Amino acid sequence: MSENKKTLITIATYNEIENLPKLVDEIFEIAPDVDVLVIDDNSPDGTGDWCDAKSADDQRIHCLHREGKLGLGTATIAGMKYAIDHDYEFMLNLDADFSHHPKYVPSLLSGMDEQKEPADVMIGSRYVPGGGTKGWPLHRRMMSRCVNLYARVMLGIPAKDCSGAFRCFRTSLLKKLDFSKVVSKGYSFQEEILWQLKKVGARFGETPIVFADRERGQSKIHSGEAFSALWIIFRLGIKNWTGL
Repeated sequence: MSENKKTLITIATYNEIENLPKLVDEIFEIAPDVDVLVIDDNSPDGTGDWCDAKSADDQRIHCLHREGKLGLGTATIAGMKYAIDHDYEFMLNLDADFSHHPKYVPSLLSGMDEQKEPADVMIGSRYVPGGGTKGWPLHRRMMSRCVNLYARVMLGIPAKDCSGAFRCFRTSLLKKLDFSKVVSKGYSFQEEILWQLKKVGARFGETPIVFADRERGQSKIHSGEAFSALWIIFRLGIKNWTGL
């Protein structure tokens, strides 16, 4: 990994007090030169309060407080805008629940610095050699594979893992996006933002990760949002194929 790269790691949170303190410690142990932005949706469990107290002692930590649960997509966009406004070169997003382990951060960052073909978007991928999932039943693995195939076909995304959130972005490419045109607020955001970046010429790379389910706290995923994501991808796919 190159020296003197100004990198912002973004973490969207809602009720993650059981995970966030340990996660931040591990991030700084592995990548001490990065900054961390916590985007908290008014967690009633004190996640935002912990972040404020921690940031008072450590200038690498920043907190963005929102009024309530406004969606994962809008939280990620808030992180992207923060990275742009504060002149970071890279913005790296990961989940707060240790499903994306910080040990993979150096691999994502090194992919942005490859001499021959540096990436504009480096994806922590479950579906390249060496990647995978831990503790998933067969039906969940099959569903994830199908969703990724569906997104690749509908949106023409040149990546094997379109639905994961563990990614590093080159901020100069994020500046080319019109965020007002992003329609996804929930889980289809992951596919849509890759499609939007593809349209502005982004180069994609993937590095293997093993995704593990959270050990502490509760998952925020529910079936209604999953079906909504499939419908949004279908609508975007029509635009992709027709050019409308």
